[in-house]
Amino acid sequence: MTLPHARTLNALGLLSCCAILLVAFGYQVLLGELPCPLCLLQRAAFAASGVGFALGVRFGPRPSHYGIAILGALAGAAIAARQIALHVVPGTGGYGATLFGLHFYTLALIAFVVLIGAVAVLLLIVDTDQPATLAGPGAGLFGTAGLLLFLGIILANAVSTAAECGTGLCPDDPTRYEALDAWLKR
Repeated sequence: MTLPHARTLNALGLLSCCAILLVAFGYQVLLGELPCPLCLLQRAAFAASGVGFALGVRFGPRPSHYGIAILGALAGAAIAARQIALHVVPGTGGYGATLFGLHFYTLALIAFVVLIGAVAVLLLIVDTDQPATLAGPGAGLFGTAGLLLFLGIILANAVSTAAECGTGLCPDDPTRYEALDAWLKR
């Protein structure tokens, strides 16, 4: 597989992480679905996986980049499984809105498993033994657009997390933006 093809596949992986984060952020901003602490950790795990793909887009494919994506997805899968386990007990109900009839944490677990499988396929089909000098001039227009979108989403999520949690611990069942309320009370 050629380097431009590998970068395109990495850009598609990055855009997949962006799409997941955008849907979650859209539910937060447009529908008022504030994320719980476990949801925030799952978003961070998608961001960590996205960093692996972003490195592949910018610097070319390397096993270490794919390792970052896999470790982020493994951490996210563990967090999502933990949240699913919290709501398996009869009578506890689910947390938050659903999409396609599933709660976001269930969809997140599915997405993390798919992400791990996709990275495994990339490791099989992408030539990661190319010397760094053959990495090429850059990410190209598609890759650069994906990188900028990813950075914007990460920044927006960081700002909203700071607004939601303030300087303390994030509330278990958030209903408002703690930092904004504290700032408005001044």
